[in-house]
Amino acid sequence: MPDAISLLDAVAQAELVRRGEVKPLELVEAAIARIEDLDPRLGAVIARQFERARAAAAAPDLPDGPFRGVPLLLKDLGAHLDGDPVHCGMEALKRADWHASGETYFAAKLRRAGFVGLGRTNTPELGLLPTTEPRAHGSTCNPWKTTHSAGGSSGGSAAAVVSGMVAAAHASDGGGSIRIPANHCGLVGLKPTRGRNSFGPDLGERWAGFSVEGVVTRSVRDTAALLDVTSGAMPGDPYAAPPPARPFLEEVGAPPGRLRVGFLKSAPRDGETHPDCVAAVEGAARRLESLGHAVEESSPEALQDAAAVGAFVTVITSCTARAIDAWGEKIGRTLGEDDVEPLTWALVQMGRGYGASQYVAAVEFTHAFSRRLASWWQGGFDVLLTPTCAAPPPPLGHFEPAPDNPLQGFLRAVPFSVFTTHFNATGQPAVSLPLHQSGEGLPIGVQLVAATGREDLLLRVAAQLEEAHPWAERLPEVHASRR
Repeated sequence: MPDAISLLDAVAQAELVRRGEVKPLELVEAAIARIEDLDPRLGAVIARQFERARAAAAAPDLPDGPFRGVPLLLKDLGAHLDGDPVHCGMEALKRADWHASGETYFAAKLRRAGFVGLGRTNTPELGLLPTTEPRAHGSTCNPWKTTHSAGGSSGGSAAAVVSGMVAAAHASDGGGSIRIPANHCGLVGLKPTRGRNSFGPDLGERWAGFSVEGVVTRSVRDTAALLDVTSGAMPGDPYAAPPPARPFLEEVGAPPGRLRVGFLKSAPRDGETHPDCVAAVEGAARRLESLGHAVEESSPEALQDAAAVGAFVTVITSCTARAIDAWGEKIGRTLGEDDVEPLTWALVQMGRGYGASQYVAAVEFTHAFSRRLASWWQGGFDVLLTPTCAAPPPPLGHFEPAPDNPLQGFLRAVPFSVFTTHFNATGQPAVSLPLHQSGEGLPIGVQLVAATGREDLLLRVAAQLEEAHPWAERLPEVHASRR
């Protein structure tokens, strides 16, 4: 039987509860039924916390926040509630049956807003690939075409949202891991400004500040409303984003004014860009122009600097080596080659090969590179428009390494992250919007990037595009409303 609630965003579901038209437990039971029906085909949810969710939804002390009773899923990397299983896509943690003690600030803010956590979503091992096919939990399939990737590293969350299991899900982004799954699955994926959401209390930062916590949603207003819930500095945070002038939700529908938009069609450093991805940017440029914005082909010259890629790799491989050591300390034994996937071990070995001075030099280079990029926005541009990815969603198995080359999958990731990683390095906000489709009918997103702290501007122009060219009625092959 079709599920009409599966077509509603989180704001609309919360409104049903506020008006007394549906009870929180009814929303939760409906979401559980959708997961049980759809997930065997998609592999998006790797840990189900259904009894805890039922108890929370029925409890008289369910927080009376703006999303009271709305079901939510958390990615199995980063944010967690007390007692959640935490595997980070790793077989070693799965075998150890590791569970969280305490909750992260990010998850606690969602809980206090009234969200009810249903479980954890699939992610590649340590979030290292733009696909979700970990050895620990198997592949997450794209609901538009189940032979294809849902993206990564937040692929489980993206598949769950676009299929209608839940209206929104936690995601995180260290090199494109919110925006790439949003691109592949036809969702809104905002990477917030560095420091907008806290990693506390366990961590101050991840990947030297490259990584951020966020969500994937189907509507711009959900993205804004959830950012209002999760954002804000917490005690002990090493840094924080500039506070917004007003709630982010108030930016949705607010006139953005006449913006100066630059666009880039070709992947930096002469990389190839698939014609469908070029068409997506050209179409978005025309749409922005029709909305009254000044649009021209222009982009920061610093994007062409190949040294930025080397610095990025130095940082993430060094941090991956530390992550393996840290998890070994938590489970009480040293993790070795047999405990992780071949790619992970190769990156760990690479990271261990860098000295402390080389790591600090990479961070210093990244800071200088960020200033060079920022000068383009300081020079008068408001927004940069690019493809989110340089290629359409690939088939599952595309990143499988050759037996004699464990890094092959990592190298094949380049077309999917070439437009995204630089803005993890700079910490700027960037959003992927589902404005196009490939010749095969798969989603193709475009990326909008603003200056540091300007999520408000991105939300205004994203909402303007959503109103002028809505995407909500486009549904994938596997969706709860088709049951």
